[in-house]
Amino acid sequence: MIRPARPEELAVLSAVIGASITALCRADHHGDPDRIKPWVASNSPMTLASILNHPEQRLFVAAPEDVAAVGGIDWRAQPDGQGRIRLLFAAPEAQGKGCGRALLTALEDELRALGRVEARLTATNTALAFYRSQGWQMDDRAGGGGWLLGHPLRKRLI
Repeated sequence: MIRPARPEELAVLSAVIGASITALCRADHHGDPDRIKPWVASNSPMTLASILNHPEQRLFVAAPEDVAAVGGIDWRAQPDGQGRIRLLFAAPEAQGKGCGRALLTALEDELRALGRVEARLTATNTALAFYRSQGWQMDDRAGGGGWLLGHPLRKRLI
């Protein structure tokens, strides 16, 4: 079940993201606490609350029972017709069970419903193959991701 995130679950969502970063993203942080700590901190409950409360952003969860994945979109300061997948993380125990794929599809559908014809994101090393398998293509813009190497991707939504 994909649904909008709720304010009362922000601490749980932050914990899911932190667990995902720590356990699943080793190809990006290589177990280095100096790389893990700021990445986890950048997805604090306060940061997630700012997404949830912003009129040009959305936060969703895949929650067949407990929260299995967290995803966010935004279209702030994006060129006309474009949106962005801001984040997408699956709980370690949900990896490979389709929750991330279902949530990505829902995020793309939401951007499409908002009139966006193209989406962009910056993939981690860990997630690059996943996004490519879902039809995302390499983008020619510069990489991002702050303290981590990012792979810019794009996808036509219509």
